[in-house]
Amino acid sequence: HVQLVESGGGLVQPGGSLRLSCTTSGASYSSYSMAWFRQAPGKEREGVAAINTGGGTTDYADSVKDRFTISQDNAKNTLYLQMNSLKPEDSAMYYCAAAGWVRAWLDQRDYIHWGQGTQVTVS
Repeated sequence: HVQLVESGGGLVQPGGSLRLSCTTSGASYSSYSMAWFRQAPGKEREGVAAINTGGGTTDYADSVKDRFTISQDNAKNTLYLQMNSLKPEDSAMYYCAAAGWVRAWLDQRDYIHWGQGTQVTVS
């Protein structure tokens, strides 16, 4: 049974930084596509950043390119999202997700394992 647990959210001022963490258990971390999604009140969930944990290939939504960085620590089975230059529009619940295969990195349809989310508020 795969479990994903996010942490690191909080309240930050515009222009500030946060680092989210997602710790995985119950699966071989090295064989997944993993991603961060976010959902703001009244909006659809959207993909933010994704990584192939085996090869390290990454993908980002245009809205966060050059500001967010997704990375992994295979030894700790942990996924990170470093968020810099945060804007009020980045405020949302952030979710970590994992999949064995995806048709597109930021397409949520193929992600089958999800964490409970961590709230990020930029204000």
